[in-house]
Amino acid sequence: MVAQAVESRVNGKIRCDACPVMCYIAEGRAGACDRYANRDGELIRVDPFTVIEATQASGGAVVPFLAGSEGGWDGDLVQAQRPFVTAIGAGTTYPDYKPAPFIVSQEVDGVDMVTVVTEGIFSYCGVKVKIDTDRHLGPEQASVRVDGEAVGHVTTAEYGSQMLSIGGVHHLTGGSKKEGRVTCDTLLKLCNVEPVEMTIDGGATVVVQAGKPPVVNGVLEERMRVGCGSASIGMFARQWAPLVDEVVVVDDHITGVLSEHQAGRYIDVKPSGIRIRGRKSTPGRYFQVAQPGTGWGGTDITDPLSIVEGFDPKVARPGMTVLMVSTTGEQYAYYVLDEALRPVETPLPAHLVPTVERIAENCEPALCSVLFMGGAGGSLRAGVTENPVMLTRSVKQALTRVTCGGVPAYVWPGGGITLMVDVTRMPANSFGYVPTPALVAPIEFTMRRSDYAALGGHVEAIRPIAEVLAQAERRIMSNENPWAPDEGLRRQGGGAGR
Repeated sequence: MVAQAVESRVNGKIRCDACPVMCYIAEGRAGACDRYANRDGELIRVDPFTVIEATQASGGAVVPFLAGSEGGWDGDLVQAQRPFVTAIGAGTTYPDYKPAPFIVSQEVDGVDMVTVVTEGIFSYCGVKVKIDTDRHLGPEQASVRVDGEAVGHVTTAEYGSQMLSIGGVHHLTGGSKKEGRVTCDTLLKLCNVEPVEMTIDGGATVVVQAGKPPVVNGVLEERMRVGCGSASIGMFARQWAPLVDEVVVVDDHITGVLSEHQAGRYIDVKPSGIRIRGRKSTPGRYFQVAQPGTGWGGTDITDPLSIVEGFDPKVARPGMTVLMVSTTGEQYAYYVLDEALRPVETPLPAHLVPTVERIAENCEPALCSVLFMGGAGGSLRAGVTENPVMLTRSVKQALTRVTCGGVPAYVWPGGGITLMVDVTRMPANSFGYVPTPALVAPIEFTMRRSDYAALGGHVEAIRPIAEVLAQAERRIMSNENPWAPDEGLRRQGGGAGR
């Protein structure tokens, strides 16, 4: 495909102005970004220009990418009966003053729609990574490193997951050249669903790949916790009560004790007299029973009895049984109190095996999730309209829908157009880079043609979709795409055209 970039020639080389680097590209060579090349003296776009289309399943029925509405256009951007022009391979708006590479008109259910298609150069961008694991990856605010360079940091631990923030303008442009280069390369790999090995200061080594289980210190994670220790007691109290005298669910955050917990009391579980280390919260819930780690329930322990101070002789009795289990069911131990009220480990009885397996059954598969996050600033908005703030207002008013590679993006409230999108829903290799350094990501703005004219859009640059489709080099069929948004996602936002 012939590039949209303006070109000039010096000594047989073509100058590309698709980004601030302004490469001079020799015949048969590509620019520093590997996105533009000189072929037979003509500047071409290397990545294929991509559209999404419906396809025929067996039996001839149309398989919808996103189902259309019965009546007028309901905000869906990619419908079964029409192709959708993505920004993948479209080119950029740099240097800002020119319209977006493709401004496409198309009639949808009797409504004249316009989609503005461009690849944005994102210096202000990063990814938010959710890692499903009970293992302690590192302290909050600890630096995350790739090839020794800081590329982000650990943020908060959420329910069974650890969150990382990777990238951002300070790592891309505020440090050394190597830090910027490594950060950009890390972001590119993560966004294109490739694995990246990271080390966390004071913590673990983690291999992260979107849509795949994390690998922590060389061990593949399989399960996301069923809940905290207290929640586990609440869920399975009725199953345990007839079978064992006491259950302790070991957890770095909230360790649960069946006989003390409200769930246990509700079904008349008798007190066991067990004494648990840590800070007692509400009955049957203990904080800080151990230090964070990669052992039982995300603690640093390998022996669960290390959190037991003992048993109250006024309450406990010889022969009393105790089950200790982790929040994933991967670790468990069964004890019987001897005459001195000391717990003696014995094999797990057959009647308790299903209760441990039930914990594992209720654990979802551990995965890594990667959300691209970027701010759509001047160059993007100027490619849509001569008055950029009008686009921002149109997005906030839900007159304009924002997608990335055809996938609906979540737009943050507040100023600007700050968006997030799940990279696993996007077509393969949706992201590129420029060595400034910055990521290049597809972004599309869809609205009624009348609304586009009202916000001062580049109406003179609108082209009919049939003309644009003739330039498409990659066509993605709906029934081949596991990244297609589900029903819930396609219904979010999208007030336009209702």
